[in-house]
Amino acid sequence: MARSATDTAGPLSVYRRMREAVLGAEATLLPAELLAEDVVVETPFSPPGAGRHEGRDAWLEHYRTNGAALLVRFERFRELATHQTDDPEVIVVEYELTGTVTATGVRSSVTCIGVLRVRDGLIRHWREYQDVLAISEALSRRPEDG
Repeated sequence: MARSATDTAGPLSVYRRMREAVLGAEATLLPAELLAEDVVVETPFSPPGAGRHEGRDAWLEHYRTNGAALLVRFERFRELATHQTDDPEVIVVEYELTGTVTATGVRSSVTCIGVLRVRDGLIRHWREYQDVLAISEALSRRPEDG
């Protein structure tokens, strides 16, 4: 039986599930069960060649081999703002992730802005603008750097 529009999760509900997943044992911001098969994941400020992934399988493979969860244990997800848009499928979110770099024990935070499109309860498009400088600094800092 097909789900009706009222039975499916909208972008705010899906975003809340994303927040929970990033702090879980299998930390990921984009859980596989929330991704449409043809999802597009973009991180425009990423290094060349790493900023766009088309399809659930392509994204999951990238995340398994290059994902932040391999380098950071996330401990806190602080929502800064959530903005509704004129499009009922889209919200814009501002948030701060705090975690510990697993190799060094250095604790740090990064602020991000995400644009989330959800249709039929699944993520169709996720575009995340990350503070790449803060991420690079956290990953290169040593515990003795203070």
